[in-house]
Amino acid sequence: MTDKPVADEPMLILIAGPYRSGTDGDPQAMAANLARLEAAAWPVFATGHLPVIGEWIALPVLHSAGAGPTDPLAEQVLYPTADRLLAHCDAVLRLPGASTGADQDVATARRRGLPVYHDVAEIPRRTQREGV
Repeated sequence: MTDKPVADEPMLILIAGPYRSGTDGDPQAMAANLARLEAAAWPVFATGHLPVIGEWIALPVLHSAGAGPTDPLAEQVLYPTADRLLAHCDAVLRLPGASTGADQDVATARRRGLPVYHDVAEIPRRTQREGV
């Protein structure tokens, strides 16, 4: 028997961590940060849950407006996207690193009573049902 909790239903888990923070707008540094966020996607999925990253939604929104992550419009899209997304999430996985946006995500999650994990090992494994 394990002491680790289990979840009956899959959770939508926001992966939060640095994206623009500390990059000085360098596209390669932002790409490296996004790759670190995405590296957590499989481990979250492997626990039986669905990972999501705010930039997966915000960046196409920006691009469709003819803007990018360093344009002034980004302030009106990146943080609000995460906030709106959190209204649908069940938890947050906060990755290491300084990030104003990720800190805001954690604060929002806590205000909404959502669990905040700091390691994938903390996430309850989902009980697998046949065919699901």
